[in-house]
Amino acid sequence: MSRATNAPASRERRRRRLELAKGFRGPRSKLFRQATEAVDRAQRLATIHRKLRKRDFRRLWISRINAAVRSEGMTYSRFIEGLTKANVEINRKMLSEMAIHDADGFKTLIEKARAALV
Repeated sequence: MSRATNAPASRERRRRRLELAKGFRGPRSKLFRQATEAVDRAQRLATIHRKLRKRDFRRLWISRINAAVRSEGMTYSRFIEGLTKANVEINRKMLSEMAIHDADGFKTLIEKARAALV
């Protein structure tokens, strides 16, 4: 009886891994072991960076809100405290967009926050 090598499945597994490494430089896209290591690292970092992107955007929104609120003579933390006390539930992404595109509406929110703090 001849020896079974499972060659078609092995070839397919290697082909898939090399396909994922397409675009990598040098042996990382040509040689199986180096491609495997590069793809494993890339996938691990992609997972980590998806989480970090959420943090980065939140920091950006807070910075924008802070800049807009300071131009009205208030700090970010006092603004958020005022909104909380006034029961205004708008997330930071929307507050940031309002600060950029709807200055009048944002000023209304600042006045609500001020009134709630007094």
